[in-house]
Amino acid sequence: MDTCDSWSQQLNQAGYVADDILAAVCYAVDRLRRPLLVEGPAGVGKTFLAKALAQCLNKPLVRLQCYEGLDASQALYDWNYAKQLLAAHSAGTGSSVDDLYGEGYLLERPLLKAIRLRPSPVLLIDEVERADEEFEALLLELLGEFQITIPEIGTIAAQEPPWVLLTSNRSRDLSDALRRRCLYLWLDYPTPERELEIIHRHVPRLSLEVAQRVVRAAKTLRGWNLLKPPGLAESIDWAKLLAEFDGDGYSEMTVRWTLSSVLKTQDDWALVESRGIRALWTE
Repeated sequence: MDTCDSWSQQLNQAGYVADDILAAVCYAVDRLRRPLLVEGPAGVGKTFLAKALAQCLNKPLVRLQCYEGLDASQALYDWNYAKQLLAAHSAGTGSSVDDLYGEGYLLERPLLKAIRLRPSPVLLIDEVERADEEFEALLLELLGEFQITIPEIGTIAAQEPPWVLLTSNRSRDLSDALRRRCLYLWLDYPTPERELEIIHRHVPRLSLEVAQRVVRAAKTLRGWNLLKPPGLAESIDWAKLLAEFDGDGYSEMTVRWTLSSVLKTQDDWALVESRGIRALWTE
């Protein structure tokens, strides 16, 4: 892929409706071989971008889902302690510590797997802000040099650097050290025109009129200060449900039945009820 236009075309073929900025960022990542940090509200397509990139590049996808308490033994590597114990017991006094910390006892976790895998994969480090700040320090060597140092073995470097994509919903800020090692992309809620195109791509059987109503209603909901405003994933799910009724008319009850794909808390339901479901659908 030599140009931004080709990136846009390839992403669109993979089902990801890309604008010029996104295509340009993918071109930059490809040329500079730098990790990409993608931030934005939940549900705007950050994770799906990694899946689309893997399809475009014909590479496997390795995913690390971050969470509070994530550490090296779960993300980078660990040792097969049961196998080590059995080997030590079998060897008796003739075994040494070095004998028990070789490749044969090493357990790959997602980050080490991404470094060693051939062909190189797309590595998705999803919702990195959910992990502790200490975990960010574990990532710096990988993000800066595409290598991992294991004290008992040494440094394992990628023969071919993986594509690395980190996502963040900005529930907390990330360190300057991590940001410096990455290229950056902000993904916001799409424009109505782009969201309509995305819905049509995923739910082509839905009529244009109903798809336009979904887009308008989703935009309205995002402006109502909901606890969980709907992202693209919710808009698409709503469109898929509504497509089951397309051609039969849309009563207020039909819209109410399908809103379970969009509203995810009781407080949000109460707010929408107070403002009127009919008003939401007809605005």
